[in-house]
Amino acid sequence: MKSISLAAYLAAQEVWRNRARFLLVSLVIALITLLVLFIAALGEGLGNSNRQYLSNLDADFLVFLEQSDLIIPSSRVERSIVRTARRVDGVLDAGPIATSNTAILLENGDVLKVSLIGVEPGRPGEPPATQGRGLLGEQAQEVVVDLNVLQRSSVQVGDVITVRSTQGTKDQFFTLTVVGATVGQLYTFQPSIFVPYATWDDIRTKSDAEIGRQSSTVNVIAVRVNLDADSLAVQTSLKSRIDNVATADIETAIQNVPGYSAQQGTVQTQAVFTLLIGVLVIGGFFQIQILQKVPQIGVLKAIGASNLIVGAAAIIQIVLVTFIGVAIGGFLSFLFSLSFPPTTPIVFNGTSTAIAIVALLVIGPLGGLVSIIYAVRIEPLKALRLS
Repeated sequence: MKSISLAAYLAAQEVWRNRARFLLVSLVIALITLLVLFIAALGEGLGNSNRQYLSNLDADFLVFLEQSDLIIPSSRVERSIVRTARRVDGVLDAGPIATSNTAILLENGDVLKVSLIGVEPGRPGEPPATQGRGLLGEQAQEVVVDLNVLQRSSVQVGDVITVRSTQGTKDQFFTLTVVGATVGQLYTFQPSIFVPYATWDDIRTKSDAEIGRQSSTVNVIAVRVNLDADSLAVQTSLKSRIDNVATADIETAIQNVPGYSAQQGTVQTQAVFTLLIGVLVIGGFFQIQILQKVPQIGVLKAIGASNLIVGAAAIIQIVLVTFIGVAIGGFLSFLFSLSFPPTTPIVFNGTSTAIAIVALLVIGPLGGLVSIIYAVRIEPLKALRLS
């Protein structure tokens, strides 16, 4: 214990006496921390923008068209099979989900692009309203909007909004009453608005051939199973009763969202390479530090300092400088995050941020490992050039 206390004293004294030099490397670590945290937040934000609606879906699995490769926009299943799905043993409830895109015309003349999602009121697929109420009628001209719509515009619950949709070669305009708002419903990088299926069929983008024709298909069916039922067994039973369908749990459906896996892989690769650069930068700095103070280490060993004291002093010094750098970087990240508008896809998730910070604290000792080993192996006589 006495050796560790002495090592800590030596490390702190050296950092204080050379504070300008160590502050410089701490600032470099702070910049690396800033970059790593923002890459982690960007990955979380982009992932949220793609998967948020599916992640918060009140369902255990989705039913797709068998030939759709579990891609929601490519799937088309008959809406009538929802009733069949509800009769399968173990199924608590099932609801259709139909997706499209539209735009809300704002009062200032701008447009807000949104994901238009058709659901059956009160069934899986419709998110719970956190403001106002949920959808009521099957054909009601009403809408529940994602909270992002309220944040990005002057729209409020109770307002009447106008949405624009391309029907054939012309734009058509529809008015909807905002009866409620929900939270956490981004889908394909856009806030979502939820309408009854019949209303969705009127509003959705149509080709010339589809104008005037009612649709009988939806993209997927969300299924919720009983608490005491086995989800895999229910999926097997459902596929045996309904032809030409495939099922996937929510996580699998998210991984098959177009571009999601590639996007996350790219962001994670960037984070890994940034950490590797951090290891090299920290390792290079402390290696130079050790080389510059070889005579001092030789003197310490000559007067009786053990390898434990020398090694512990180097480790404590690296940990201290790294901690200061990470703390500065984390504080700067927090300050910058306060200035971002809601449209910026950067989300500082507690778990991913904690993992990033732990990784940054680990790369300090890891980067300085070579310099620590070198310091321990220094021979006093050779260091003092007496050999």
